[in-house]
Amino acid sequence: MGTTVSFDVRTTPDDVDHARRVIAAAVHILHTADAVFSTYRPDSDISRLNRGELRLAACHPDVARVLDLCAWFEAKTDGYFTARYDGSIDPTGLVKGWAVDRAAQHIADAGYQHVLVNGGGDIAAVGGRAPGLPWRVGIAHPFRSDVLLATVELFTGGVATSGTTCRGAHVINPRTGSPATEWASVTVSGPDLVSADVYATAALARGRSALTWLSELPGFRYWAVSADGAAWQSPPRSAVR
Repeated sequence: MGTTVSFDVRTTPDDVDHARRVIAAAVHILHTADAVFSTYRPDSDISRLNRGELRLAACHPDVARVLDLCAWFEAKTDGYFTARYDGSIDPTGLVKGWAVDRAAQHIADAGYQHVLVNGGGDIAAVGGRAPGLPWRVGIAHPFRSDVLLATVELFTGGVATSGTTCRGAHVINPRTGSPATEWASVTVSGPDLVSADVYATAALARGRSALTWLSELPGFRYWAVSADGAAWQSPPRSAVR
């Protein structure tokens, strides 16, 4: 997926070896997602599907599941998020958050109650850092490396950022076909990383009208910085559980 992933799993000294095995299995989930969905790997299922070498029914079962999820989010975002553009299928705008979320859930399912997985700045959190104590996630300011734009507190949920600072204007507005440049960054937090990731991407593509749209999403918060440095955020509230 072209990024680094870190794991924070709270455990006891006598359980470290088991925790490492569980994390290794979570890493395997991420590598499998990359092997299946990468648009940069010519042997991935998505690349072969786009070249007509595979039919959807012959792809890894996750491909159909992810494309169905992409179609659901396309309707949910008024088309500003889409996995189909210019005749090709590219679900990578959803896959990273989806894979990181699955990795975190795998660790939680193994019995660990306090888990945080950071996939290149997109966060999947479970259970807080300790009983009654939320995880605290800093949001980088797109123009000032010495300050945080905000700090998000959450127990279980996701935080995702889409922007132009690191990768340039890489998100396309599907309505115009042009790169999205009105926002320098949009961060969304909510009950799960997949939704937060997709909504951040859709908001970046949508431009300034995204503020009203984001404000109407129940259970989600946003922090947005425009290309000229102006900042907006949704009203603060207590840590997301």
